[in-house]
Formats: sequence, C-alpha cells, structure tokens
Amino acid sequence: MKRQVKWEGVYPAVTTKFTASGDLDVPTYLKNIEAQIQAGVDGIIIGGSLGESSTITHEERLELLNATLDCSNGRVDVILNIAEGSTRNAISLARKAQDLGAHGLMLLPPMMYKPTDYETADYFKTIASNTDLPIVIYNNPVDYKIEITIPMFEEFTKYDNLQAVKESTRDISNVTRMRNRFGDRFKILCGVDTLAMEELLMGADGWIAGLVDAFPAETVAIYRLVKVGRIEEALKIYRWFLPILELDINPQLVQNIKLAEVMTGLGTEHVRAPRQILQGAERERVIGILEHGLANRPTLPDYLNL
Repeated sequence: MKRQVKWEGVYPAVTTKFTASGDLDVPTYLKNIEAQIQAGVDGIIIGGSLGESSTITHEERLELLNATLDCSNGRVDVILNIAEGSTRNAISLARKAQDLGAHGLMLLPPMMYKPTDYETADYFKTIASNTDLPIVIYNNPVDYKIEITIPMFEEFTKYDNLQAVKESTRDISNVTRMRNRFGDRFKILCGVDTLAMEELLMGADGWIAGLVDAFPAETVAIYRLVKVGRIEEALKIYRWFLPILELDINPQLVQNIKLAEVMTGLGTEHVRAPRQILQGAERERVIGILEHGLANRPTLPDYLNL
C-alpha cells in the first residue's frame, strides 16, 4: 500500500556529507539522519539546495535515497528533491525514485532557464502526470526568480498528487492568501527558517528547515509547542534561535550550516567545489554566533510527548 505523506511537521532539508576527497560520506550522513529521527522530525528531504543539489549526480541522489529508506525503516517520510533544467530528465529521476520506494518528491521550477508562467505550470503538471508520488512544489521567487502564482495553483488542483507547497516567497501573508483561495487543498510548509514561527502561527502545516540539521531538537520543539498553543515557551526558544537561523538566509548557507553541524557533533564541513569552506573574518563571525548560541542553549520541555 502506498504511503500517504502528511506534509505536516518538521522536514529537514538535509546536507549531503562528503569525504575530504569529495566522495559521498554515507556513514556520517546516516548519523545525522538518525539524530533527526530521534529528535522527532516527520520527514527527510534529500538533495535540495542545502544538499548541494547542483553538484550531486542522479546516481548519488538515488544512493542517498536508498540509504535513507533503509535507515529510517518507515519511521519518517523520505522525499527526494528534483531540480532539473529538462522536463524529460525530471521525469526520469521521478520514476527512478518511485521505483526505489521514495515516499514523495519536492520539485523546483525549471533550472537554468527563465520560463513563462505557462511553461512553469506545464513543467509541474507533466511531471505530476508521470509519477504516482505525492509532490511538494518549491515556491522561491527570491532565489530562483520564478514565482508559482495563485492561478498556477488553480491549475494544480486538478492533479491529486500536487499536494503541498514549500512557501519561500518571504511574504507571510501568502499563507493566508493560499488558505483563503484553496482552504486545506494544499499543505503549506514554511521554507524560510527566520519566518517559521510566524508562518506556523498563521496556519502553516509544517516547516522545511535548514538549521534543523545542526539543531534538530530545538526545531521540533518550536513546531510542537506552537501547534499545542504553548506560544510563550516556543517564542523563548525561537528568540534564542533567531541569530543562528539567520545563517540560513545567506549565499553561504551550506557552509554555515555544515559548520554548525560540526560544532554540534552532527556532521563535517566538506563541500564540493566551487563551494569552499568558510574562511577569514566571515568564518570567525559565524563561529561567534554559534558559540554564543551554544553557550546559551535553552533547556527544552518534554516536547516529544506533546
């Protein structure tokens, strides 16, 4: 029986771990995956922008998918990200992911080309027509210069497997705009760490998070406390977290978060070129933010039993 993805809760966009020589480091990757699951996340998203999507091959994505499915053993949703410039290539990867047992897909708009609204909508609809997997659409016009508009979502209502949106427009009112137009037809997951609590309070269903890779317990605690109405407790953690969360809205977010993973014992700094690890004054700035956060890390309530 096909797994029903809920699109609710915390979904880490996990980093891809590499060895010093640039190969996949699956053991370290799985150490982080297990830490995420133990902290109470609801799903794992593989090969997103934070996962250095532009530098990993289809074969490597599928290797990570297999490893994650084996490690998680049904405990969480396992979602593969697709970021392609060709509709044909996107369909090919979607079919391979489905054959291997992925529970769902995240789809970015077409890469390396500024499509029209018609082309963008057709891209999503064509992929949806060629897989049975449930899909979350990544709407990030700030970084990708392509907005998935309300009229496009109107078209997507005809496709049962187009089910959710990663809301990264930076416009919190878009949560209400989507709710007013579509009710609960599309699940809404905040995709911007620094707006997560605000969007959850406005009715977002979940959080596709970045700094969760280094701070899984704090991220899940905020989500669960908000959802049971314990706002003051969530706000205290969120205010502590915000200077660290701001490391996610930065061109070097991958390097920032991998450095945070090192400092919390959940990863390594190795990245693939053209990325390089942080250097000089910027490295010291990020270390200072993380050291201050770690020195003042809050005591969490028993959030797992909420």
